[in-house]
Amino acid sequence: MPRTPAPAGAGVRGALLRAAPLTAVLLVAGFLRFWRLTDTGLNSDEAVYTGTAASLAGDSDLGALFPVFRAHPVLFQSVLSLALRVHPGDWTARAVPAAIGVVTVALTCALGRRLYGHRTGLVGALLLAVMPYHVVVSRQVLLDGPMTLGTTATLYCVVRCAESPAPRQSGGGGRPAGHLLAAGGALGLAVLAKETSAVLLGSLYAFFALTPAVRMRVRHLLPALAAVGAVVLAHPLSQQLAGHRSAGGSYLLWQMFRPANHPLAFYAVEVPPAVGVLVLVAAFGGLVWLRRENTWRERLLLCWIAVPLLFFTVWPVKGFQYLLPAAPVLAVLAGRTLAALHLDARGRAGRALAVLVGCAVAGSLALPAWAETAPPTGTRFLAGSGGLPGGREAGLWVRGHAPQGARLLAIGPSMANVVQFYGRRPVSALSVSSDPRRRNPSYRAVPNPDRAMRDGRFQYVVWDAYTARRTPFFTGKATTLVERYHGREVFTARDGEGRALVVVFQVRAS
Repeated sequence: MPRTPAPAGAGVRGALLRAAPLTAVLLVAGFLRFWRLTDTGLNSDEAVYTGTAASLAGDSDLGALFPVFRAHPVLFQSVLSLALRVHPGDWTARAVPAAIGVVTVALTCALGRRLYGHRTGLVGALLLAVMPYHVVVSRQVLLDGPMTLGTTATLYCVVRCAESPAPRQSGGGGRPAGHLLAAGGALGLAVLAKETSAVLLGSLYAFFALTPAVRMRVRHLLPALAAVGAVVLAHPLSQQLAGHRSAGGSYLLWQMFRPANHPLAFYAVEVPPAVGVLVLVAAFGGLVWLRRENTWRERLLLCWIAVPLLFFTVWPVKGFQYLLPAAPVLAVLAGRTLAALHLDARGRAGRALAVLVGCAVAGSLALPAWAETAPPTGTRFLAGSGGLPGGREAGLWVRGHAPQGARLLAIGPSMANVVQFYGRRPVSALSVSSDPRRRNPSYRAVPNPDRAMRDGRFQYVVWDAYTARRTPFFTGKATTLVERYHGREVFTARDGEGRALVVVFQVRAS
């Protein structure tokens, strides 16, 4: 008996219904990443990356203040420069990484679906969409959001390759070899976004070494490694062609030998609340609960988390956002557990309880994520955790009132970068070491601030509450200079409670 053709709109309606849950998740992700995006001005790292992108876009003022070749490759800055050519400003600068964050949520859904099925992919995407860790970082002009998109794409390609037996057969070739090449290319792009993602090569090595069931022959791995190298080669080549051959080596030496900026337990204290304690319980509790179902998949995901965690814990330089590539993996593992709870539930009451557990986990993330969209308060500032209140206001005052050719002296380079970006005037920092081995190569020390003041090199001194908390010695030095050289308060940025955040003093030699 011939089949009755489906109505013309049935296929479209079915596709829309299937796409509706993920569309809703992406709308939530977009809302949390774009809402009140520029209520607070850029922080130091954001100012540097946006300044670099503006330099690439042809902004001559910022080009003189922010050199293109600094501590990292410039893939993200190059992409950002295209957007800034169309519409310069803070909103555009932050909208690009925010959009990349939404794409990462969609890719997390694809990764979870590939590993454990549609339900896990959707729940994992929802958890990442509302995870404060990912929301906070992807709302900033930082390299870690674009890097996480590249590393998640790499992981997806590795999964596609590992789930096929073709690479383990004598003939090899076919689609799995293509997936391995794609993984190499994606990881190369991640390294061009931020070179610290190269540590994930260690994760892949650990996975293949510990998983005989997914053994790869050298002839399959070498082309993928060559793909990584070919993509990454763009960075040193660009430096060579631009005449900045030694820039990369200088930054590498500085990063290797600079003093520790956080204690060993930094990640154990700062990251779990941002990821979500219930997410971590669901992710690692599920590994125990579903241990009979564990395969190479869980080993791959654990290696993806463990190697960077161990590396950056031991590495003296730690950043709040450095572990962001683990966020999609943790969301997928937690999604696996929550999906299994629903599938194993008996009766309506059991399924309702499973749904309530899932809502509780998502809700425990959504409320703090929503709170992160509000402008920060207080004078404690953790690099990578948000904008810097008062910096934009001080910089705009400098831009509108300080004469051309004026120079400013800040306590530390963080506030100096922000005021320099918004004020379009050069800003030096007292705390920059005179020893080239102990400072960022982009910064220049002020060896004798008193002499510089007497010679009239600086006309303004910038005090800020954030640096004052961390460096009382240089804060005292700045205060002494203000008093000695007839400092007059000309601008003050305050918080909602009236506390001074940033103060600009005009100084004179006599």
